[in-house]
Amino acid sequence: MASASAILQLICPDRPGLVSALSGWVAANGGNIRHADHHTDAGAGLFLSRIEWGLDGFGLPREAIAPATAALAARLGGEGQLHFSDAPPRVAIFVSRQDHCLVDLLWRTRAGELPMEVALVVSNHPQLAGVCDSFGIPFAHQPIDAASRDAGEEAQLALLAEHRIALVVLAKYMQVLSPAFLARFNAVINIHHSFLPAFQGAQPYHRAWERGVKLIGATAHFVTEELDGGPIIEQVTMPVSHRDEVDDLIRIGRDAERLALARALRLVLRHQVMVYRGRTAVFA
Repeated sequence: MASASAILQLICPDRPGLVSALSGWVAANGGNIRHADHHTDAGAGLFLSRIEWGLDGFGLPREAIAPATAALAARLGGEGQLHFSDAPPRVAIFVSRQDHCLVDLLWRTRAGELPMEVALVVSNHPQLAGVCDSFGIPFAHQPIDAASRDAGEEAQLALLAEHRIALVVLAKYMQVLSPAFLARFNAVINIHHSFLPAFQGAQPYHRAWERGVKLIGATAHFVTEELDGGPIIEQVTMPVSHRDEVDDLIRIGRDAERLALARALRLVLRHQVMVYRGRTAVFA
């Protein structure tokens, strides 16, 4: 297993010499670069970079790296985010009644595929408590309806604070988070059972079947106030035919949902996704 590394994500105005400046800074401090990915958005005049280096033999103590990289980003006129590979975030998974995405994420986490700590599962229904018990994960049942939405979301936010949650994953959570919730906690990923922007909203598989589509898909995206309109992280498509009925599309779609959500979450957990101008750059 590789030793711990530091990961710097940087966005700054584009100009010549930026790759040299970043790699030179790492080298000047004795760092060995493991990965370096860069992208120039010519239309926006922006430079995006993800650079990762090993901590073994690095010349700065760990506690000094964050202020040093902040100063580097400031010199380049941009903004940076620093992460460490051995500091997995505490994650809460929100679910309703469907279990296929939840079980898949819990299994992948236990198998070591997803570098995160599932600290909590929150549901507006009680049915999946047994699944969480079998994995040893705390489960919180918090009913939500139109009349109790404000109080319910306050209780959810209190749970996120109590469990020190850094990221929320909506794994078939069939409720819309309010703007008030997102104003206070906006690190949220959702899986949508459609290849967005097609068939937004409810019952996409029924509408896809009515149109006679030959591909169906699933989309994992960040959550914003715009319903199903947040920056896209990962999309998966699967073929279907005229012989498939709605139930077949739903069954095939569940496979796409599991795969898209797991892939997207791994990308985010490995700090390979950068959001800018309402879209994502994915350094896969």
